[in-house]
Amino acid sequence: MAISATSGDASAPRDRDLTAVAVLFGDPARIAMLAALAGGRALPAGELARRAGVHPATATAHLRKLVDGGLIRVRAQGRHRYHELAGAEVGAVLEALAQLAPPVEIRSLRAQRAATAIAEARTCYDHLAGRRGVQLRDRLLEVEALRQVDDRDHQLTSGGRALMAALDLDVDSLLASRRVFARRCVDWTHRRPHLSGALPAAITCQFVARGWLRRGNGRELRVTDRYDGELARWLTEGTS
Repeated sequence: MAISATSGDASAPRDRDLTAVAVLFGDPARIAMLAALAGGRALPAGELARRAGVHPATATAHLRKLVDGGLIRVRAQGRHRYHELAGAEVGAVLEALAQLAPPVEIRSLRAQRAATAIAEARTCYDHLAGRRGVQLRDRLLEVEALRQVDDRDHQLTSGGRALMAALDLDVDSLLASRRVFARRCVDWTHRRPHLSGALPAAITCQFVARGWLRRGNGRELRVTDRYDGELARWLTEGTS
């Protein structure tokens, strides 16, 4: 299947072959591997085989297809090789697919706790998602640190720049990156938007570095007892 683009001269956009990518997402083992990497961490092939429930040799074959298809990349560290998503756009596709997918049947108390934790706070590739991600966007708009420029993108106000400086973030460097800055991303667990892009990724990194959030299992982010107080203090003092 292909989506048609405007025809004409050779510089016109060419059709996109959706089937080539769709088949990569369509295999249960491959989608399990991609989901495991959606938390933003690089993982070795053995761990991805375990997450997908397949033999290491089978995992190697699947990973080769994902690399060839441009969905993941390999990073060497000494003698070890780690796999990670090829970029934020792959994470965004996984988040979008989750909005369409039926919920997994919960058959144990452990699975119920895991689902609750994921809905509360998790990483969507490298930025905060779940209820806390939705809340963060709402709060930034509420204190007028952020404003929407169209139906999906946001920019910082002067007060927002001061707020990010209070978090030791270099806004100019984030703006200079090739990545989108702050984009609306519908959260599949709450059907309301959180923020994706360079800015929320940097904010999430700082929240973790400061101990407001802690990384849990897979994509889970654990909200510490300090989180609510520190967030309120940052939003109040940073915009005062």
